[in-house]
Amino acid sequence: MQQSGLHKIAQLFDTPPAQYTPEHFALFSSFKQALNAGTIRAAEPDDSVQPLGWRVNTWVKKGILLGFRMGAIVDMSIDPARQPFLDKSTYPVRQFGPSDGVRIVPGGSSIRDATYIGRGVICMPPMYVNVGAYVGDGTMIDSHALVGSCAQVGRNCHISAASQIGGVIEPVGALPVIIEDDVLVGGNCGVYEGTVVKTKVVLGTGTILNRSTPVYDLVLGKIYRSTDDQPLVIPEGAVVVAGSRAVTIGPGRDWGISIYTPVIVKYRDDKTGARIQLEDLLR
Repeated sequence: MQQSGLHKIAQLFDTPPAQYTPEHFALFSSFKQALNAGTIRAAEPDDSVQPLGWRVNTWVKKGILLGFRMGAIVDMSIDPARQPFLDKSTYPVRQFGPSDGVRIVPGGSSIRDATYIGRGVICMPPMYVNVGAYVGDGTMIDSHALVGSCAQVGRNCHISAASQIGGVIEPVGALPVIIEDDVLVGGNCGVYEGTVVKTKVVLGTGTILNRSTPVYDLVLGKIYRSTDDQPLVIPEGAVVVAGSRAVTIGPGRDWGISIYTPVIVKYRDDKTGARIQLEDLLR
């Protein structure tokens, strides 16, 4: 999308007109095409932004939200009597063809328009990818998995069954959830609130990552937390499992209560990599 279009999208969001014109809808259509093609993204890698390595494209998130303003509720039902669907006219289901190189297994999956789905992506039913998301080449999104609004998922990842990759569409300046390349997200995991999961991380079954819960690194003796201006960042190659820590004060100590916390138990090695490579048999 050309630089002029960038400014027009941001201006249209910041200064809503009394009525949207055909020219406005044409502009928004071009914006969606660029999202579908992956030439623009809600967030993108930027080594100058440390320690995250990612930059938010605020104007893109404004454009995504603009689509909800512009759209009217319409009937999108295949069969209105038996299975009605009503949604914003600006965000229909995204269309794919064989030339896109995306494998969508039958069974109730949905991918909304204004998303990038790379070549070789496998979608196992039922899964869902929401508006503004980016899913890199060769990634598998397994059954009952969610990739939320504006979430960024890298190449050759496995988002296992029933895992939730949360979005972050508002506020527009907030970083969405980032899953970098070659990450394994185990079954029933949840990654929320702008967490950044670096390259080659393994999240064990049931791991939950958010801004509220610190991550304890048993290997390096560190504790990773979010701050007021930085999200939680999981370091490259970490193997994270669901753990617990004892309550040491008050009734919780007396009752022997422990609370959930993610724990880094090791860093990815050749043995871990060989085990994960077995997933290639599914592709």
